[in-house]
Amino acid sequence: MAHRNTGTAPKTARAKKAAKEPAARPAGPDMDSLGFQAMDSNVPVRVARGKDFGIRTYFDMFQKMEDTFKFCVECKKLPDALPDPKSLRRCKRCQNVYYCGTACQRANWPLHKKFCKKLKLVALDRLVEWLVFTGDIPFPTETWTKPVQDVKGWEDWFAMQGQLEEKLAAILGGRYMTLLWANAGKPRPEDGELCESIKRLVTDFHSRPVTIGLGMRLFGIEPLARPLTVHVVGASHVETLNTRATDYDELTRMFPGHQGMEVVMVGVDVVDGPIMRPPLAALGPRGRVYLSSYKGLYHDFWESQVETQQAARPDLVVGFHPGFHACPDLMEGWLPTLLLLRDYRLPTLFTVYSEQELKASLQILLELETHITGYGANPFASLRPEQVYSSPNKAPVYCSSHYIACLGPLGPDAPHVQELEDDGED
Repeated sequence: MAHRNTGTAPKTARAKKAAKEPAARPAGPDMDSLGFQAMDSNVPVRVARGKDFGIRTYFDMFQKMEDTFKFCVECKKLPDALPDPKSLRRCKRCQNVYYCGTACQRANWPLHKKFCKKLKLVALDRLVEWLVFTGDIPFPTETWTKPVQDVKGWEDWFAMQGQLEEKLAAILGGRYMTLLWANAGKPRPEDGELCESIKRLVTDFHSRPVTIGLGMRLFGIEPLARPLTVHVVGASHVETLNTRATDYDELTRMFPGHQGMEVVMVGVDVVDGPIMRPPLAALGPRGRVYLSSYKGLYHDFWESQVETQQAARPDLVVGFHPGFHACPDLMEGWLPTLLLLRDYRLPTLFTVYSEQELKASLQILLELETHITGYGANPFASLRPEQVYSSPNKAPVYCSSHYIACLGPLGPDAPHVQELEDDGED
């Protein structure tokens, strides 16, 4: 599986990853009226962004999106390589994977049956995600009625959302949901299935800001005591495409009465938009979350902006899926940033996709003599399953499924790797 980069090295394409960005701002030069460019970013391998493709209708849009997933999952042939390009047939159970014939389908079934049910959810969420870009998802949320430490996960979070059934019903009966299933080329699922898909996508939208709040709790950072600055290191199109200035306002609902927060997206692949504005030299506005960004390497940002006091020093640094474990090139690009975070003793939270990535990342951080203060499963991981684009018959992964918290250099009494693997938090 390819991993996206930090913004400290050339970006690695992640073909399997659906566009995770928050709801789109009104249609303009960056996105057509159908929202196709946003979904186009879903599949960068076989569709070039920013072109018309002759799309004139919603049906064309959804078909173009589905075309990018059409290849035989067994022999890997694309439609153009078949005598009849229309001979590809979709699995009727999951509505996700394709086969060029019954022989490939039978050969693939022993493997596919392990993942068929999960891949059905993936295919559904891939379509319903369009409602993120139309603005139907997420629904308006409520101020947290429980202390942060008492909210153990998404079940508790949904329990705090007033009139949840009415909010879900409004999305189900909305114009864009109707348009979706009139043009998707698939039968409309039952309302219960659609409600669960909407809820998964809502967790996907809010996972990043709520994970930032988790980082504050892990490090004992108190938003009610003073204004705070958070740096999102290695930000790219995943965090910044079509981002609105209000997309992290869940932090205000999480910490009502906070003294002001600024979240600065830093990375070489930050996308231009409403948050492409200079970081604040002073503290953020009281009771609000202010989003800003910087297009460049983090250690350059630190030298040119933080050390010159043109931007505030961070109280917390967060890296969503840095992927520095994936290959030497990514690690080389990340190294100056990792050493800076360690040597300046900046409270840092990284997220990863799986336990395997967790162990590999822990190994690297300990080899750099970084002090790991905690790690484990993220109670606010996205609940939306994601497939590997080129090889979907694998266990789906979930954004920010695990976290690593680290602070400063390794001390003489810090645990070794084996001890961490045995004693990690859950």
